Amino acid sequence: MAKVQIGNVIVLDNPSSFLNPFQFELTFECIEELKEDLEWKMIYVGSAESEEHDQVLDTIYVGPISEGRHMFVFQADPPDVTKIPVEDALGVTVVLLTCSYRGQEFVRVGYFINNEYSDPELRENPPPTPQFDKVAEMLSWYPLKSNSFPHLRFSMMCFSFAQVTRNILGTEPRVTRFKINWDDSEGAEDGCASTDNGTGPTIESTNALSSCSVDGSGSITASFGLTATATNGSAHQQNSQQSTPMEVA
Repeated sequence: MAKVQIGNVIVLDNPSSFLNPFQFELTFECIEELKEDLEWKMIYVGSAESEEHDQVLDTIYVGPISEGRHMFVFQADPPDVTKIPVEDALGVTVVLLTCSYRGQEFVRVGYFINNEYSDPELRENPPPTPQFDKVAEMLSWYPLKSNSFPHLRFSMMCFSFAQVTRNILGTEPRVTRFKINWDDSEGAEDGCASTDNGTGPTIESTNALSSCSVDGSGSITASFGLTATATNGSAHQQNSQQSTPMEVA
């Protein structure tokens, strides 16, 4: 049985400008005191085509953890836009919250994100290449050395990205749990993953966003998958899906 259970996740400051930090308020329950800290990561999926574009926005260690309920706000800066492929800059992607104990990931919460222009005219008639990517590409080709130039670079990027709104689909998280060894004295568990099915998209066998679309009403249809790796080195998926409700806001 897992010694830590996530009870609630609240997406703060949403919708928001693409440039604003990500903010999640997490509440979790611990059934007994933990000897070591919990490692939390926030990961931005930069492209559905390859994991190489994933960016770890931040890693934090929370502890000591006593028995009972705990709450904290996990905040991280937005992704580095120069590392996002031009074709994936706008549209639907995913942000992941993961938690590990003793180097073993035991829970992963995924949220879909829709990045779009805040200007209705740009949404209706988008430029062939996202405007902010043009600025980022130009600046990456021309390194700025003068003391005054970094301020210019920051201002240009903020001006461009201010036109993009980030909207996190906070009401439909995808929660995947992995069985791990919580104590040295425990034997190895089977390492399979169970996924909350709910009303969200289908979990497949990849580790990234596999498909996505946005209809005229702004509703997101997408799918992404996760692979579970057992503590003994084997990997497999559990056919049945555990459906444990998690409060969201």
